[in-house]
Amino acid sequence: MRIATWNVNSIRARSRRVVDWLVREDIDVLAMQEIKCKPEQFPAEAFEEAGYELVIHGFSQWNGVAFASREPMTDVATAFPAMPGFLKGEEGPGLPQEARALGVTVGDIRLWSLYVPNGRSLDDPHYVYKLDWLARLEEHARAELAAHPQRAMALMGDWNVAPFDSDQNVPGLVPGVSTHISPPERAAFHAFETAGFTDVVRPIVPDGFTYWDYKQLAFPRNEGMRIDFILGSPAFADLVTDASIHRNERKGDAPSDHVPVVVDLEVASDEDDRPMIF
Repeated sequence: MRIATWNVNSIRARSRRVVDWLVREDIDVLAMQEIKCKPEQFPAEAFEEAGYELVIHGFSQWNGVAFASREPMTDVATAFPAMPGFLKGEEGPGLPQEARALGVTVGDIRLWSLYVPNGRSLDDPHYVYKLDWLARLEEHARAELAAHPQRAMALMGDWNVAPFDSDQNVPGLVPGVSTHISPPERAAFHAFETAGFTDVVRPIVPDGFTYWDYKQLAFPRNEGMRIDFILGSPAFADLVTDASIHRNERKGDAPSDHVPVVVDLEVASDEDDRPMIF
């Protein structure tokens, strides 16, 4: 089974490119972020013609997450427990939740498509929201793993955190000033490791960025960041046989500013290929 995550940065602008890539790379399940549309606006026909089912969660032209899968998807969740909301100028509980998390089960594998809040700046309320969002997600992931230690589970998406210095080469990022690289954000990311989840791509692909800004020739200069990850439970990690970052998808006409991250899993088939005995 091939599973991927991709911040598509507006699926209506890039549906044909995404579908062509899905078919060409033989992807079974794709987690998408930043689809920037409501379910009824999603260009579903192109995916369905290619043999993919869809689960979509979006409220407006901002944020939004989705799954495309060749296999049936069940146990759909559009938020994790205690997921915080955000409304500019407002504080406290009960704020409206954004379309940033979507959970599905494919076969026996639990998958989440996640679009972690950006944070904007270290003195912005959105930064506090980001840290709270990550903390609540970690609590849920830890509880799920404790309750189901044998479950194959993956947290996939745009984490908006570069957890190591080697994960970014952006001149404008300044330690102590910029988001994505601050110690609290990195600590929030690494907390998932103590919860039992591991980056299943890095051991196979130790180098490489997943995001480059559109401005100032960032991609030709390789001034990018590694902020798109697949974190797996021990049972999920045991299934991983290969991984890749598809850098070439940042090239060509109208690319997303992110590229796909892919893992290959060795999953037992329900089909029994043994010869029949009469």
